Amino acid sequence: MTATLTEAPPTAPADGKPPRRRGRLTPYWLLLPGMLWLVVFFALPMIYQASTSVQTGSLEEGYKVTWHFATYWDALSAYWPQFLRSVAYAAAATVLCLLLGYPLAYLIAFRAGRWRNLIMILVIAPFFTSFLIRTLAWKTILADGGPVVGALNTLHVLDVTSWLGWTAGDRVLATPLAVVCGLTYNFLPFMILPLYTSLERIDGRLHEAAGDLYAKPFTTFRKVTFPLSTPGVVSGTLLTFIPATGDYVNADLLGSTDTRMVGNVIQTQFLRVLDYPTAAALSFILMAAILVMVTLYIRRSGTEDLV
Repeated sequence: MTATLTEAPPTAPADGKPPRRRGRLTPYWLLLPGMLWLVVFFALPMIYQASTSVQTGSLEEGYKVTWHFATYWDALSAYWPQFLRSVAYAAAATVLCLLLGYPLAYLIAFRAGRWRNLIMILVIAPFFTSFLIRTLAWKTILADGGPVVGALNTLHVLDVTSWLGWTAGDRVLATPLAVVCGLTYNFLPFMILPLYTSLERIDGRLHEAAGDLYAKPFTTFRKVTFPLSTPGVVSGTLLTFIPATGDYVNADLLGSTDTRMVGNVIQTQFLRVLDYPTAAALSFILMAAILVMVTLYIRRSGTEDLV
């Protein structure tokens, strides 16, 4: 006689649910903490600020939602110079960060060798100190009569910047140039890190292939390196431009009343004037303007692969 082996029927899970169905729910459970965080600390404050922007009243009498959308127009008509100034300063700082950050990121990715880790530490070293302390340090660097201002005077750089309206005579502090310098310094690491990540991903054999085809170094950079690093350029410019537009610390500490940005206006309306509807309306106008500019920029750049 031959014995036949029969497989035991599969046992049902204790909770009665098929294992496959439980596996499908696992990603959603993993996303739940992050979604709750976004709802509590992002969505709810946004909803509260949206309701504040259409309120009327005063701090003594209280504010009520009256759907007063005219606050948006009043805020924009009163503070449009600060909006344009914020975009101009942020754009100038972003361009400077790109011009300074790309060569350094290229050096770290392809030429640093055993010094790569040390240079990376130096790049992120500013994060080890407070944003406020880093900005205050620039008041000493750009002080009147200091070595930096003296060198700029010797090179007649301040003559050009004064003609452009970025400085006032021999003074750099309390001018647009000081604010842009502060923005550039504080947000430069946000440009370098995405650029380095994008450049580091480039296969070195592509450069060798370009050399085998008798391409000159500049041609290799223009045809191979820079196009492949476009995601890093886009990410770096966004990470620099967006926070620089809403920044108020640099304009407050390094600038003057003539260099106030929209962030300074929002801070004043919230903390000093106590005009909460106007401050909330300015915040939403700034957010909408940045969203439109970022959307157009990403579409124009022709890349969706952001680092």
